[in-house]
Amino acid sequence: MTVTPPKPASWSYAESFVDEDEVLAAARARSEEVGAVAIGSGGGAALRFLASVIEARAVVEVGTGAGVSGLWLLRGMRSDGVLTTIDIEAEHQRLARETFNEAGIPAQRARTIAGAALDVLPRLTDGHYDLVFCDGDKAEYTAYLKEALRLVRPGGIVAFDNALWHDRVADPAQRDEDTTVIRDLGREIAANDSLVPMLLPVGDGLLVAKKEWAPDASAT
Repeated sequence: MTVTPPKPASWSYAESFVDEDEVLAAARARSEEVGAVAIGSGGGAALRFLASVIEARAVVEVGTGAGVSGLWLLRGMRSDGVLTTIDIEAEHQRLARETFNEAGIPAQRARTIAGAALDVLPRLTDGHYDLVFCDGDKAEYTAYLKEALRLVRPGGIVAFDNALWHDRVADPAQRDEDTTVIRDLGREIAANDSLVPMLLPVGDGLLVAKKEWAPDASAT
């Protein structure tokens, strides 16, 4: 079955279907000032939706930026949920805390950890998290997946931003390191029988997968 791609106007309409308020707009402006490319509004709305559907109480984010994606996640999580967000740039995290404060998010709901993701993630608790969202160093995406699958509980979700990587992933002629890593990540997730994958064409692409529950041996 052939599906006709949406026209640019339809894509833009869908991308902006959920409006961003003044707090998110200010956070996006801060992101641009410090060169931290934030997730688009369509991807942010998808993150909020996913966090809400699974009633997420504990979420890990790789790549804090100025708090755009973090605020979308927090707004979808339970009111007692805690976001653990990791970024190597302490200044980015300061801006993110400013964003969360402006949004009225209690300080105890956002745990910011400054450091390299692959140094911090191994210190987090196995199976403790409902959702792991990665928007950090693209060359490290495969390593993030390994940590994310360890951290997320059965029934939880892993998500990766920039899964289309500026239209490069779908073009087999593009073979730079970041594109190749992201392309291989998609293949690995799609081939993993313990995951239910989906690639959402929002923003620059949002690759998501649900971690399946282990089979109940007692039922056989």
